[in-house]
Amino acid sequence: MTGRFTQFLAVDWSGAKGPRQKGIALAAALADGGAPVLIAPPDPRGWARGEVLALIAGLEAPTLVGLDLGISLPFVDAGAFFPGWDASPPDARGLWALIDGLCASHPHLEAGGFVAHPEASRYFRHGAGATGDRFLLPGAATREGRFRVAEAAQRQQGVRPVSNFNLVGAAQVGKSSLTGMRMLHRLGRTVPVWPVDPLPQEGSVVTEIYTSMAARLGGVTGPATKIRSYDALNDALDALGSPPVRGTGAIDDHSSDALLTAAWLRRVHGERDLWHPPTLTPEIARTEGWTFGAL
Repeated sequence: MTGRFTQFLAVDWSGAKGPRQKGIALAAALADGGAPVLIAPPDPRGWARGEVLALIAGLEAPTLVGLDLGISLPFVDAGAFFPGWDASPPDARGLWALIDGLCASHPHLEAGGFVAHPEASRYFRHGAGATGDRFLLPGAATREGRFRVAEAAQRQQGVRPVSNFNLVGAAQVGKSSLTGMRMLHRLGRTVPVWPVDPLPQEGSVVTEIYTSMAARLGGVTGPATKIRSYDALNDALDALGSPPVRGTGAIDDHSSDALLTAAWLRRVHGERDLWHPPTLTPEIARTEGWTFGAL
């Protein structure tokens, strides 16, 4: 896999409402080396999700794109994304289409139309007094909800993922993941999404990442993995064998996540085992997808 890509693009995503998001950050690292660099949004108010979609769809150089979001929902644990709902799709691409279709009237790739749908909403945790009645399906491992096989693998590597069915709290990833799935549906097959799609011999590839995994390899310890200073960021980059970025003092964690993860993708992408996790089966790839780096 070494030499397969000429650059590595990390996208720290956001599921917040609004046309532009300060919480979206993009950073790129070149295969030839050098410090990772932030990609400035076209507007100082932040990135629009459609602009990120257009950038990925228009990539010319072979790029490994890491999206910090869940590209699918749990399926294997219950044999379906939404057991008991006739509209529950059979695979990840069907899920993306369902979400985008139910959100067609919602602008900015927002996911409100899906989480408010009278049937879909029943599977999500919405908050105290408004938890979906199917959030805790029989067989859910804990009261944290349902998890994918990839997320079980993440736990084995010292990080603690949150269920993609959770819409509550600062650590929730549900809204971010659902908006990301809308983007993936709009992307179509312009760029393959591994492992939902087979890994092509050439060209760009999109995959799911989890920035906490990059932070762990960068030497960040403890329950929190967010980096909020240039000194701490450059220490982590050094642990990944990357040159430092310029800057002093504070840095927002969206930018630091993107910068560190771009360098991490460059560092680890050539490890064959990461493309062949032992518990990743064809069915899991087709339905749940995977988190690159989880073993």
